[in-house]
Amino acid sequence: MVKIVAISQKCQYALRAIYELALHQDEGPYKISSIAEAQSIPVRFLENILNGLKGAGIVDSARGKDGGYYLLKSADAITVGEVIRFVQGPLGPVECTPRFDEDCDFYNDCVFRPLWDKAKTALEGVYDGTTFQDLVDQSANTCRTPQCSCSRKKDKI
Repeated sequence: MVKIVAISQKCQYALRAIYELALHQDEGPYKISSIAEAQSIPVRFLENILNGLKGAGIVDSARGKDGGYYLLKSADAITVGEVIRFVQGPLGPVECTPRFDEDCDFYNDCVFRPLWDKAKTALEGVYDGTTFQDLVDQSANTCRTPQCSCSRKKDKI
């Protein structure tokens, strides 16, 4: 059965955690409790996610009173696609797209394959063409109302 491959909740949390670290990238280590609160992520789940991202070389941590997590690269050097691939694997609009192989009954004659390939290319273009700095910049331009709940609200009003 072919199914649409959506961004998992775990992956959404990872993206939001990286985004929050990008917002504070010039402030030194950022406490996990602050990330969790700002992005509404359960702390225990976030700890596991950040440990995984640490193993991937995307974030690192510092111990101690002033410790926390921080990005290992600048936000303009980390793409959304990179994080998605690390957390949940290859990108594709349907389950079979990233791996067209002999396990598919239609491997040699799939009428949808060109469509899926175009959609995959478009998806990769969007995710790989978007850095976390792009998202930070976007939030700086769109987050201006008192109803905004993002962590940068105080800087925009």
